[in-house]
Amino acid sequence: MLLRILSILFPLFAITAVGFVVGRRLKPDLSHANRLNMDVCTPALVFGALASKEFHLDQYLPLLGAAFLVIAGSGLVGWAVARLAGIDPKTLVPPMMFNNCGNLGLPLAVLAFGADALAPAVVLFTLSNLLQFSFGTWLLDHHARLATAWRSPSVLAAFAGLAVGVAGVALWPPLLVAIRMVGEIAVPLMLLALGVRMAESRITAIGFGVFGAALRPAAGMALAWVAARLIALPPREEALLLVFGALPPAVLNYMLAERYGQEPDKVASMVLIGNLATVVFMPLALAVALGVALPP
Repeated sequence: MLLRILSILFPLFAITAVGFVVGRRLKPDLSHANRLNMDVCTPALVFGALASKEFHLDQYLPLLGAAFLVIAGSGLVGWAVARLAGIDPKTLVPPMMFNNCGNLGLPLAVLAFGADALAPAVVLFTLSNLLQFSFGTWLLDHHARLATAWRSPSVLAAFAGLAVGVAGVALWPPLLVAIRMVGEIAVPLMLLALGVRMAESRITAIGFGVFGAALRPAAGMALAWVAARLIALPPREEALLLVFGALPPAVLNYMLAERYGQEPDKVASMVLIGNLATVVFMPLALAVALGVALPP
């Protein structure tokens, strides 16, 4: 089991470590590469996974419901803890709700559960993205226009892919191969960019960062376990949900906190320490997922 977990996590940590070293030595400006990844590569990945005759949205409705419970429940836990600890809920709640299901979640799903896990992982990623660009943005700024969520390239690609899949349209195979090839760029580039960002970031609010970094996966895994008891899921999807619950905060939380002036230093510390803490929490999550939800 330990060797299997190591073989799953090593590629993720290795690519992120390469990005960290590159960030330290070369200090590259990845702003254009990140924009290209978010506007082209990631939408291609999402579309390619959903625009398939084998993909049927209705079979993932229970997973969507369980994931929504995990996301909403994490937000409620964050709100309650923030009120008790005297923390601004707008600072703690978004990183609690919206995890790194893109940079880490997508490659982790494929490495841990096989290529067939990409479609349900993309479903989780799409749900989280849609909620973050809508409710998450509104939470930081009640005057924000929620219509921006529908203009996100990844969300548009998800709806386009679902439309093609539901309609049963068979895309020309070479076209689908080309789209998927572009999509395959997204995951390693995400991991490299994560490493570079970690090299560039500074940890200031260490206490808050450690506290939030531990609270996020602990609450998420507990809520995922409860959600899986309430909503019956196939074993692989239950395992995927457990890993989803344990993921660290998404880097996008810091970007939005900086944009809306919501204590970005604290959010950056929680995001950075949370992603570093995956060395501790992710092996535990994988052990539970592989040992309980997917017994040998």
